[in-house]
Amino acid sequence: MEKRQLDMQKAFAQFRTQFSDFLQNLPLFNPNAPSLKTNLESKLNVGSSTQLGFRQAVSSGGGPLWARISQIEPGAARTGGMSTAAIEERLAGVSLYALTNEAEEFVLVSGVRTKKSIGLFCFREEDAEALLDQMKAMSPGMRSGSRVVPVALNQVFQLKLDGVAFRLIPESSQVMHALKEMQKAGVSSKNFNGVPVFQSRSLILKSEDKRYRPVFFRKEDLEKSLSKASQQQNRVNPTLRQGDIQVSVLEDIIKGMKENSSQWGDVVFVPPGFDVSSDPIQQ
Repeated sequence: MEKRQLDMQKAFAQFRTQFSDFLQNLPLFNPNAPSLKTNLESKLNVGSSTQLGFRQAVSSGGGPLWARISQIEPGAARTGGMSTAAIEERLAGVSLYALTNEAEEFVLVSGVRTKKSIGLFCFREEDAEALLDQMKAMSPGMRSGSRVVPVALNQVFQLKLDGVAFRLIPESSQVMHALKEMQKAGVSSKNFNGVPVFQSRSLILKSEDKRYRPVFFRKEDLEKSLSKASQQQNRVNPTLRQGDIQVSVLEDIIKGMKENSSQWGDVVFVPPGFDVSSDPIQQ
């Protein structure tokens, strides 16, 4: 079992290295070591229907359900879209956290309306730990061998299980940032469907004759990248204009990459805790 856990951690580290190697070939890349900080006031906050289904699943006589990652061959690209392998390469290095049992199977919860099983993957390790504590309190059978493990985002999108959906749980602070940016753009909403990601028209990456759009999972990483890009060009740190930070939905971008490579083929996902910098575009 220890060997299996070490193999999983080794594989995850390789994904992070692949992303770092890719960005090292781009100008002015600067990795910023992630800092995880315990915050009891920002524990996992799932929707009421999901939480109710979670309680029903754990308290049922049969106990929680489990699922494994299926090893599948890279699929061919749809007409005009990126291949599965190309998309997974862009997602490699982004870490998620999930709950597993001794057999390294992921815990599943049941949706109230759909009755389908749902696997939860958290972007914050603390959120996954809070979820594990909650499950252990509800189901004594979870107390032995259950733990939080890291899993790469591209592996999650390899999951193909009949009747099983996998939901990504974003950082609550980033959801709040997204809602505030949407409000600045004139879009008022109390909810955000999906995982928020951030990008700026003022920041691009260049490699030889190619240009890439960095997409961030944390607004703070984007702001730090913009600040460093300005400083490295010997300019005064600019005041960001309204609309200079755009909010998108991760799931929508991935869908777009599958359907239209010409529109989304230049997207590079930047893992949480990393910053990049390049010459800001003059507009």
